[in-house]
Amino acid sequence: MDVPELVPILIILLLIATSVALVSRKLGIPYVTGLVLAGLPINELLSRRVGLDPYLVLNLFLPILIFEAGINTDVSRLRSTFKPIALLAGPGAVASSAIIAVLLNFGLRLDWISASLLGVILANTDTVSMIAVFKDIPVPARLSTIVEGETLFNDAAALVLFNLILKVYSTGSLTFVEGIQELLFVALGGSLVGLVLGYLSIPVFARLNDPFSSLLLTVAVALGTSQVGQFLGVSGPVAVVVAGLIFGNLGLSQTDSAGDRLSLLSFWEYASFGVNTFIFLLIGIEINPVTLGKILPAVLLAFLAYQVGRIFTVYPLLAGVRWIDRAIPWRWQHLLFIGNIKGSLSMALALSLPTNLPGRENLIALVYGCVLVSLVGQGLSLPWLVKRLKLAKFSETRQQIEELQAQLMTGKAAQDELDSLLRAGVLPKAVYEEMRASYQVRVAGAEKALREIYNRRPDTLDATKGDRSLLDAIRRHLLLAEKGALNQASRKQILSGEVVRSRLQNIDEQLLKLEDD
Repeated sequence: MDVPELVPILIILLLIATSVALVSRKLGIPYVTGLVLAGLPINELLSRRVGLDPYLVLNLFLPILIFEAGINTDVSRLRSTFKPIALLAGPGAVASSAIIAVLLNFGLRLDWISASLLGVILANTDTVSMIAVFKDIPVPARLSTIVEGETLFNDAAALVLFNLILKVYSTGSLTFVEGIQELLFVALGGSLVGLVLGYLSIPVFARLNDPFSSLLLTVAVALGTSQVGQFLGVSGPVAVVVAGLIFGNLGLSQTDSAGDRLSLLSFWEYASFGVNTFIFLLIGIEINPVTLGKILPAVLLAFLAYQVGRIFTVYPLLAGVRWIDRAIPWRWQHLLFIGNIKGSLSMALALSLPTNLPGRENLIALVYGCVLVSLVGQGLSLPWLVKRLKLAKFSETRQQIEELQAQLMTGKAAQDELDSLLRAGVLPKAVYEEMRASYQVRVAGAEKALREIYNRRPDTLDATKGDRSLLDAIRRHLLLAEKGALNQASRKQILSGEVVRSRLQNIDEQLLKLEDD
């Protein structure tokens, strides 16, 4: 499409997205669901067809979304919930794909290659809708981390499996051993590329004093890591995930300016929001209601198949977590099941199916239908379900504590920024002392109030599970810091392995006893 034709279409899409945002908020429906519904009638109004370009999604949109998720993910929290995340995004994704493939093979009489490809596509989850609901309805932090972590690694796992099946289709055969070797090469190779490029970007970022140059560097890292991974024949998404985690947890701390960090994170938040807006609006444009009506029975069967696949992976896997980690409550498992919503990656993978694959157009239409049913059916019911499950236990005491914590953290952050401005010569000493003193009053007041709350009798403070979990969150943070110090001492051979293992086992036992936050 030429630029003169593209500009007015972009303006129309932006105006539609703005209108959808206003209407969705007023009606209380998820924004992405509103975008898809709004996109359905648009194609009839446009003179030229617009829609999802799989190359654009996989090489531009997806790296942006994954990198944004990576830099905003706290590795310490990810590490504390890594076992359930690894189960869902690893064995869970494979098992769910296999179950869906078997059901589609028998139910729709698809050949095994087509059924396997659809199994991978429909096993992939998109948590944009869930995260949007979490912003309005507070849920336990561990649950939110599991949801975000699963989608972060699930996208990478889906692409690895998808490409592996395509290799079987193109070569005609692939032994089990060759498949495992290919899987390990692609996944571990992608991790290595992400590690190298992520670490190489940190010293460059530390030397950049210009926030705009820093933004350009992060964009180059996100898109460049994906391209380098693909060029080397390894997983680009895995590389971007690792690079984002490294940069977000190690690179951002290299700048002393809170304003620069805020600008960078805000840029990526806006980029992610914009990409999601266009993706879900274009999903609606791609779906042809007439074609959907003709294949509706097949769509409903596929919808049922991936729900069955999700049931037989979420509940059995998470039921076994209690033997290796803190147990996952049933209500959380219900949410992880019903939140199995399809989205942009499923659409992009469907469009990436080989042109010589038999019945390709029907398979694409089937995926489109599943995405629409998922976004409308599950997306609209998700806010109601979260409230119904009563996941948010937000007592008055906890709210008071968090407000004081916010006051304390903002005061401390402002003081740190003042110290930075004084060292840089921006502020004269007299102005610095006056402004710092005003913040110190706020900090001291918050510290005094928090001390009084924490010094109450245990039966008063621990009146609700929510209050206990708040203290347990602090204890968990301290225990994770202890684990980090022990691991570092072991790597530097300061402490013997036997002593470290004993202490780590003791810390792990304490972590298992803590309430979920």
